Amino acid sequence: MTQAQQQQNMSYVELDGKDLPAHCPNPAMPIWSSHPRVFISLDHHGEGKCSYCGTVYRLKPGAVVKGH
Repeated sequence: MTQAQQQQNMSYVELDGKDLPAHCPNPAMPIWSSHPRVFISLDHHGEGKCSYCGTVYRLKPGAVVKGH
């Protein structure tokens, strides 16, 4: 399996504008898998990745981002 195929199979967390600033771990993650809280920088495509666990965060299509 190529790296591109692996990335497509990875799950991601969809964010709405009210969910910003994005951070990881997020409230849905179990406590046993925690790591220090980090804020996720989203690129111009509205996507970012946690440097600790690799979780991908994406803005929902049509999400309204205010003040960011």
